[in-house]
Parts: sequence; structure tokens; C-alpha cells
Amino acid sequence: MPNEVRRCCGGRGTAEGAQGGTRSRPSGLRCERLPDAEEGAAVRGDRPPPPAMNSLEQAEDLKAFERRLTEYIACLQPATGRWRMILIVVSVCTATGAWNWLIDPETQKVSFFTSLWNHPFFTISCITLIGLFFAGIHKRVVAPSIIAARCRTVLAEYNMSCDDTGKLILKPRPHVQ
Repeated sequence: MPNEVRRCCGGRGTAEGAQGGTRSRPSGLRCERLPDAEEGAAVRGDRPPPPAMNSLEQAEDLKAFERRLTEYIACLQPATGRWRMILIVVSVCTATGAWNWLIDPETQKVSFFTSLWNHPFFTISCITLIGLFFAGIHKRVVAPSIIAARCRTVLAEYNMSCDDTGKLILKPRPHVQ
């Protein structure tokens, strides 16, 4: 099936792919097929090159990309902070409960499940901590750094990088001899 151009992100950009029509993205963004999409192009090499952009247009595009990236990473920070606090609180509760469970002289005399039954605070906090890790809290507490690392990987192809806040770093062009 030929590649089609679709408008994504609520009309802020376009995406290319082999699937047609409108479909939902996992992030909740909708993509719609543009009616004037080129029908005969099967691979990127079949399309004519894009019109040349002057340096002012390129600079504006880079600034817009940088603004959007910094906005997105900044938007993740409050939620990341809340997940970090939840993880810290549950970890401290689990450690405190574990300490009380281990120093209890009855723990050595009774079976494992009986000792867990005798220490419900430790049992509940440990189950909560395990549940949080299964729910992906370890990814949520570092979400901005994951986004920045993935952007660095993609931007490396264009001789650029970004810091952890999303600010672009332009690298000097390599000298070809």
C-alpha cells in the first residue's frame, strides 16, 4: 500500500506511514488522511525532494520544535514529582514495616505466613510496592529523562542534541575532506 500523508497532533503536523485512514495513537492523538496526499509514492526515494527552506524558516522550525519539546517535558514534571513522592512514601513504609517484622522475636517462632499475618502494615506496604512496580512506577518517575534520551537518539542524526529540559544543542558540522 502506498505511503500516505496524515495530519497528526490535532493539526499541528503531519506523519507518514503505510496505513491509511484515521486511527488512534496510543498517546490519544488522532491522525487523519489528507486528501491531497501523493498516491503513487511507495518509498521515500520516489517522492520529489521538499522545497528548499531558507535559514530563517529553518531557525523558526527549530525554535518551534524546541518550544514544544520543553513544554512537553515541563508538563511531565508535576506528575513525575507526584509519582516520586508516592514511591518514596511507600518505600519508607515498607522499610519501616520490614524492620519491625525482622526485630519481632515471634517472627522466628511462627511460620512465614503467620508472621506476615501478624504484621499487616509490612504486608500491605510490601504488596503496594510490588503492585506499583508492576503498574510501571519505575518508568513514570523517570519519564522526562526517557523522552529526552529518545530525542537525543533521533537528533543525533541531524547533528543536534538536547538537554534534560528539552533545550536544543546544535553541534558543529563535521568537516568532510
